[in-house]
Amino acid sequence: MALECAAMYALARSLLFTLPPETSHDVGLAGLTALGRLPGRLRPLPGRRRQVMGLTFRNPVGLAAGLDKDARAVEGLARLGFGFVEVGTVTPLAQPGNPRPRLFRLPADRALINRMGFNNHGAEAMARRLDGIRARGRLVDTLLGVNVGKNKDTPLESAADDYLRCMDAVYTHADYLTLNLSSPNTPGLRTLQSEASLAPLLERIKGRQAALAARHGRYVPVALKIAPDLAAADVEIIAGAVARFELDAVIATNTTISRPGLAAAPHAGETGGLSGAPLAPLALQVVGLLREALGGRVPIIGVGGIMDGRGGAAMLEQGADLLQIYTGFIYRGPALIRELAEL
Repeated sequence: MALECAAMYALARSLLFTLPPETSHDVGLAGLTALGRLPGRLRPLPGRRRQVMGLTFRNPVGLAAGLDKDARAVEGLARLGFGFVEVGTVTPLAQPGNPRPRLFRLPADRALINRMGFNNHGAEAMARRLDGIRARGRLVDTLLGVNVGKNKDTPLESAADDYLRCMDAVYTHADYLTLNLSSPNTPGLRTLQSEASLAPLLERIKGRQAALAARHGRYVPVALKIAPDLAAADVEIIAGAVARFELDAVIATNTTISRPGLAAAPHAGETGGLSGAPLAPLALQVVGLLREALGGRVPIIGVGGIMDGRGGAAMLEQGADLLQIYTGFIYRGPALIRELAEL
């Protein structure tokens, strides 16, 4: 099935790229949702197993958060062979996100710029969808992560409350959770990565994780997703906090607010987070800094600019234990999943 999907993708992409980016995103997500309704159980592509966060990953390639914000197409994505799928970012309350247009293609750069703004249906709606997925029992070894964030209107001093509410809503449905402190599209969010803000937030997160594990008899790992636009000293501070509070993983990185070497294009100057090939050097640098600072104490999930098997191999060599893709998947489709699953 994965090979058939890969063969069809070149045609599908040529058609989808004639549509406005967000329209094509919605059409593609609808197609993946339909794909997930086909009968049969859903398994990752074969690959070298990895033990990360106390979980068994059947192959090292996952879908990064942002593509399936509301867990609408999990089963279709699992059918493509991902080892793990991360949905979200989800917030406690539904919110529309930023005004359109808010998603832009840069084909010459194999890149995207987005300023979506955590548009989603809210944590309770996601929990209901995930409950249905778990009840159907069709996922076989495809792990499911849930990426959580804060609502735009929630003051920064109350941000922890939003993360805890999301954890409460989706904890029993997730194989792992990710704290998104690094999107550039929610005002002030990245300040939560600062030394003054991070420690109090992680202390509350770890307290709630322990309480939920005791309540439900199941430990769900928590990862932290960080930005690529960090100085080396900031990465060291974050690594220290991650180790101190015994987080289960770090995901590096989110999109960048920088514009490294973009070709002249109509949308190159749009505000928002840049993803795709131009992000790769920044993401690799942060992964390397984390590896040095953490010394293997905490696993790293590498994401950012992985467009082919060579890029995935470079990320693993730099210190990542697992990989995630988003923009590379948009440009390459299921063929990229297969290349990375074989690493």
